[in-house]
Order: sequence, then C-alpha cells, then structure tokens
Amino acid sequence: MTHPELSPAAPSGGTELSPAAPGGGTEPASAPVIVRALVARGSGAELRVERVRLPAPGPGEVRVTIRAAGVCHSDLSMVNGTLAARFPLVLGHEATGVVAEVGPGSRLTVGTPVVLNWAPACRACWWCRRGEPWLCADTTAPTVPRGETDDGVPLHLTLGLGALAEAVVVPERAVIPIPAGLPPEQAALLGCAVLTGVGAVRNTARVTPGESVAVVGLGGVGLAVLSAARRAGATTILAIDVAEAKRDLALAAGATDFLLSDDRLSKEVRARTESRGVDHAFECVGRAATIRAAWRLTRRGGAVTVVGMGAKDDMVSLGALDIFHSARTLRSSVYGSSDPDREVPVLAAELADSALDLGVLVSGTMSLDEAPTAFERLARGEGARWVVTLD
Repeated sequence: MTHPELSPAAPSGGTELSPAAPGGGTEPASAPVIVRALVARGSGAELRVERVRLPAPGPGEVRVTIRAAGVCHSDLSMVNGTLAARFPLVLGHEATGVVAEVGPGSRLTVGTPVVLNWAPACRACWWCRRGEPWLCADTTAPTVPRGETDDGVPLHLTLGLGALAEAVVVPERAVIPIPAGLPPEQAALLGCAVLTGVGAVRNTARVTPGESVAVVGLGGVGLAVLSAARRAGATTILAIDVAEAKRDLALAAGATDFLLSDDRLSKEVRARTESRGVDHAFECVGRAATIRAAWRLTRRGGAVTVVGMGAKDDMVSLGALDIFHSARTLRSSVYGSSDPDREVPVLAAELADSALDLGVLVSGTMSLDEAPTAFERLARGEGARWVVTLD
C-alpha cells in the first residue's frame, strides 16, 4: 500500500488525496484535505458516500489513511435514533490505517500502522489517576464537530473519529501503533469489538478455568466474548441469539452449545448447568429485555455483565427481593474495562503470532461505496462484523 500525500488544490477549495511520491512523507497542508466518507444527513436518512473536507493536522494531531473499518452496532444506533447524534455525520469508529501526516509536536512518524481509539484517556482526571481510564472524565462525546461537507455545512464525526472514510484527522492520543503486516480487516476490529469483548471476559468478569458462561447476542462483540471465554478456560459456553443462522458462527467462535432465545431458554440453560444457571452471563445487545433474560440465566451468586449499549429510556426492572435473595452482581463493562493504549498492542501481538484468530468475526469485506449495504445487513442481524476495506 502506498501512503497518500497532498496534491495541488482541487477546484472545490481543498486538496485531494493522491498516491505518495517516491520516498514517502508529506508536504505541509495549507488547505483542508478532501476525502470520500460515508455520511448520514439525518436520523433515518439514506446513507451516502460524499466528499468532505477535513482540516490539516494541528499541534499534536495526525492524519491517518484508513485501510479498513468495521461497521459496529453503535454506528447503526447513531442513525436509527437510539443514540443522540448531530448531523451531517461521518459514520465509523472501529478502524486501522497508516499515519500519513503529522502535525507540530507529534511523536509519531509517517508510515506507522495504527488502530484508532475512540475513547482516548486524558491520563489526568480522577478516574485515570486511579487506574480506570475507561471511565475517563474526558470521554469522547457521541458526535464531535470537525470539518465540513463539500457544500460547506459543518460536519460531525462519530465518536470523534468518523472512520468510514478515506482518511481521518485525529488527536495523536486517539491512535495506537501496531505491528506492520496484520490483516487490515482483522486489525480494524481490535479497536472496538475485540477489545470490548475480550476485555469484558478478562478484565470485568475475570472468567476462570472451569466456569460456565452464557452470551446473549451474537454480533461481533458477542462472538469476541465467546472466543475470549474459550481462551479463559470456561468449560460450558452457551451462545444465545434469536437467529438460528448464528449457530455455526457461535460454534466456530468457541461456544459449546447454541440456544435460541425463546420461552424455554431459562430451562434449557439450567439443564446444562446442573439446574443452577451459569456463573457468568454476558449481555451483548443493550436492551432491558435481554438484560433481564441474562439475569434469569445466572446462578445465585453469579454475575451479569452488560456489554451492549442501549437507549437511556429503556428501563430495567428487577424485584428488590430477587436482588437480595439471588445475590447476583449486575455490572457493565465499558470498553472492556480496558486501557486501550496497553491492551491493543497485546492483542495485536497475539494476532501477529496467530494466537488470536479473528477470521470468524469477519462476515465479509466491501468497498466504501458498498458500505450502506453493511448497515442494512446489520439492521437485519446478519453476520458478525462487516468490514469496509479502502486499499
């Protein structure tokens, strides 16, 4: 892959990306960079690939040429109204790429392969100082203003990244260097689905060998949870979804059994856990109904870990006596309770050494122009992760 640099200004008033000249590097930009990106103009609006203008990197910022970007359910939640968003909005927050240009004071170099980090920690707030960077007080807002559309309308970026684009301009702390040569369609997933799912198992729930696990919801994150539970040594790993089509994916990811989510679910789970329920239930949907279902699948004294992000008005109701008598723990796992700056390089090394196999998570790849199709498939619950590649 060649690294882009800036060409002479385009008629629209910005600079277009073009292949790099021999020797690499970039010339300082004096005008916005024009790239193609997947844009939503409003909630429920048709998604379109448009030309957008991004600013040149300022102090402590970098421009990253995107090689691959996953389509996450959080992106869908931005356009279907589940999460509050501002429009027009460039979608995408799970991606890998290569540093193409650096702003003043940046410590990175052009050509460095990176994974994007949608929740970079400030390292200075109370939570960061006590070792909980995933709860950083400076957490990125759902949508962040930056750049403008080609017709001059102020633009917003999903989680400060807007990664379903040919390039992004982001703070240096929002990128994490990784080894060269990783499959981009798999490396892209390290920054969200994999870190979230693996972290929920390793950091939040701390699953140990011999324990039993149920995973409710088998999108990309749910499948990552299954894989991590298997690697943690769980002996009973139950995969649960409303779609029978997820069975083969679940078994390939590490499940010992697949169960349909229906009226017999609690009975089926107890039949496989000596009538107790599982030690750990992971809810990877983000709905009150599935959180309650996960609660019912868990043994007395067990733990429910909510990984899915839901709507603020979808209220979970549990009986006070049930909470007391069951002695269960209900908690969330924000970004896998992880420190991405430390843990993404570990996962990248595992991927490089073939100790981590993410192939099962990638349902297919497509071009940027085909990206709206990925959102349609995601809304129908098809597959695990659809990945947009931009090589």
